[in-house]
Amino acid sequence: MKMKRILILTVFFMSSLTFMLEAQTKTSSKTSVSIQTGYNRGYGLMGSFTIHRLAEGLNGNLRFSIGMNWMDPGIGLEARRVFINNNTNGTLEKEGKSYDFRVDYMTPTHILNLKNSYIVFGPRYSSFKATFDFVGGNEKFDVTTQQWGIGVGLDNYYKMNKQWDISFALGMDYFFDNTLTGHDTSYSPNGESTNPRNDNQNGNTPFTYDDADAAINQPKFMPRIMVGLLYKL
Repeated sequence: MKMKRILILTVFFMSSLTFMLEAQTKTSSKTSVSIQTGYNRGYGLMGSFTIHRLAEGLNGNLRFSIGMNWMDPGIGLEARRVFINNNTNGTLEKEGKSYDFRVDYMTPTHILNLKNSYIVFGPRYSSFKATFDFVGGNEKFDVTTQQWGIGVGLDNYYKMNKQWDISFALGMDYFFDNTLTGHDTSYSPNGESTNPRNDNQNGNTPFTYDDADAAINQPKFMPRIMVGLLYKL
């Protein structure tokens, strides 16, 4: 909970800073928009808006991004046992998708002798949904969670012309555990559960958050390797 408050305050501070800078008539900040695609623990797509050179003497950039990622949602039969029932009939079809929202402060660096590169870091927020459909078994259900996280990375840009750059990004995000909810059942990291199912393979003891966590591949460590285009406004 303390970490969640810190992340919320960080986003609020950065947003307030942006609005104050835009209100200054003598600001020299420039802006850009970009789109990136590539690997983000699955296929990922991300759009961004960046404010360059926030103030005189402050060379860093502030970037706001929204992304969508498609990934393996988890182990279907285990998810069914933990959230629905112990049946095994039907042919499994599954899909995992997450939307993430991020704020990055981008500080210039000359690491690896790259000319136009930045170390990026900041808070993240993810909304994840895993869908499991047992075709012929009359069972289709979603498991969802919302998580806060933090991330760090290295971005590099290569100028094509006055308006366009090619971008390359390497990074790692980490998302904190939160309640997993599916059908009428939920499991929380603090040990609280709502309508937990019983494990018929272990003396009918109730399933726990660890069982749900093992069945569902919600975002945790999220490595990113992405490429894209940046357009200067």
